[in-house]
Amino acid sequence: MTTTPPPGYDPERRDPAYRDPAYDEQVPQSTPGPARRRRGAHQWLALVVGIIFVLIGLAGFAVTGFDEPARLEWWTEHDESWMLLVFLINPLHNVVHLLLGLLGVLLWPTSGGARTYGWILAIGYGAAFVYGLLVRGDEQLDLLNLNWADNWLHLAGAVVGLVIALWPRAKVPPAGSPTY
Repeated sequence: MTTTPPPGYDPERRDPAYRDPAYDEQVPQSTPGPARRRRGAHQWLALVVGIIFVLIGLAGFAVTGFDEPARLEWWTEHDESWMLLVFLINPLHNVVHLLLGLLGVLLWPTSGGARTYGWILAIGYGAAFVYGLLVRGDEQLDLLNLNWADNWLHLAGAVVGLVIALWPRAKVPPAGSPTY
């Protein structure tokens, strides 16, 4: 049975005066169940950053290996040969990357979760930047085996976190306003 909509009918309009319930019942819904919300750019950015951190953590363990996890000093060791591109790493540094990556992957689905992840990155990496400035060159205090490249990357990570956290919210039209 083919049905034609009545004149002036617009299924997208929220105003019931422009809708014909009898016609709506004849037309199958294209997406059964609850309507899906579109994901914001900040959510996708949180997911991408999370995946990148997981990959960095895994690549870091490919460099440092996983030979002596029972020896406590191994986790914070300063080995100048443990480099990922130009960044010094150690096993503890790898664990931090993995945890931050998993947080991003877990928190990205909701707008609030993605924003929370952004704040975690902004505050955490802002603190890591300051920490790196203070402990650079002191192997007793530098638990993460940081170099200047790490410090600048941590500052960039803090900025990315702010972008995710402060991304403008989508504008929602007031209830009852026509949508075109």
